[in-house]
This record gives sequence, C-alpha cells and structure tokens, in this order.
Amino acid sequence: MELLKLATEWAKAEVFSTRFFLYFALAFFSASIGFWQMGKTDLAKAYIIPTAVAGLLLLIIGVGLFYNNKMRITQFAKAHTADATTFYQSEIERTEATLKEYTGVFRVIPIMIIAAALLILFLNTPTWRAIGITSITFLIILLLVDGTAHARIENYHKELKSINQ
Repeated sequence: MELLKLATEWAKAEVFSTRFFLYFALAFFSASIGFWQMGKTDLAKAYIIPTAVAGLLLLIIGVGLFYNNKMRITQFAKAHTADATTFYQSEIERTEATLKEYTGVFRVIPIMIIAAALLILFLNTPTWRAIGITSITFLIILLLVDGTAHARIENYHKELKSINQ
C-alpha cells in the first residue's frame, strides 16, 4: 500500500505542477491581447503572433500533461490492485526512462535559448526580435517547470528504489 500511496502522491504533485503551464499560457495570451490592443510601435505589434503561439504551445503542453497525469492516478490503483510487483517494476522502468529523457531536454533547451539569443543579435527586425525574445521566455518557462518535475521524479525514483517489494 505504501507503493500506491507514493505513486499517487507523485501523480497529484505532477497534476498541480502542470497547472503552471496553463497559468503561463494565460499570461502569454493576455500579453498577446495587450500588444494587439495597445501596441503602438512596430516592435509591440510584432509580439502579437509570437506570444499567442507561445501561449497556445503552453496550453497544449499543460492540458496534455494535466490529462495524462490525472488519468494516471486512477490507472495506478488498478495496476497496483492487479499485480503490485509488476506495477512496481513498471514504475521503476518508467522513471528511469523519464530521467534519461530529461538529460536530453536539459541539453537541448539551453542550445535553443542560445540560438534565439543569436537570432536577436543578428536579425534586427522587429518580428525576429519579438520571436527571439518570446522564444527565450517560453524556453525558460519550460526549464523552470521541467526542472521541478525532474527533481520530483528523481526523488520519486529514489523512494521507489528504497521500497522493498
């Protein structure tokens, strides 16, 4: 039962964390509407589409993760009831695979941030500057939320390994 409680607590924390993608999506949509309504300069007008796209991407990520983790909570109970040993082994394998994926994410996103910064430096038009700045902001949000998710799954993995099944 300790295993089920641990898995459920982790999934509930993930559900809570994914809400931040939705909050940031609302912030980007609000910024886009603000630039559309009040933007007077070319640079302000250039932010309308990039911030809307970033908001849409964050909304898609947030809704997808929220739904998957919400469903996972009920699936955990069923899988644990069916066969606790198999559930334990599948969770160990899943967390190990997820931790490996995060290694790639934490290498690729900083490279993308550097590319967006170079975009700002070398393409000095309002549209490209807005795309670069919005991209950097979007990617930093991904790093912040994924950083906490990585720490959470790393801790969950350690706690799983400490359980004697």
